[in-house]
Formats: sequence, C-alpha cells, structure tokens
Amino acid sequence: MCYLVAKKFDKKGSLVLEAEQGQRLASLSKYLTLTTLERGVQIVTLNNLDIYREYAPYIVINDEVEFISKVIKM
Repeated sequence: MCYLVAKKFDKKGSLVLEAEQGQRLASLSKYLTLTTLERGVQIVTLNNLDIYREYAPYIVINDEVEFISKVIKM
C-alpha cells in the first residue's frame, strides 16, 4: 500500500489517497501532476506518511473521484 499526496506549495497540510502501487497509480499521478503543474501543486507518491512530516497535517480522502476533484480545485 502507498499514498498519493497532493500539496499546495504555499499552504500547510495535504490531501492523501491510499492506493495500490501499479500502473493505475502511476497514470493518476502523472495526470494530476500535468493538470496542476502551473498552479503550485506538488503530487508525490509515498510509502510511509510518518517519515515525511513536511506534508502534514494530512486529510485522507478514501474516494478516488473525490480526491481527484479536490486536487484539481486546489
């Protein structure tokens, strides 16, 4: 299990989607990166949220469609 994290560079905290590693996650990460690139949103894939405290506090979103919608609106 890993986490797709979206963080606005000038804001504290991030949105998180728990996901399975694989091509689907890689494609979603690439899509969101390209979609939000010019708006100061960083998209990263992490294996352990506890290690990367710079993205905290986390808002975990369990629904992929809701996560995508919120990230695009960042």
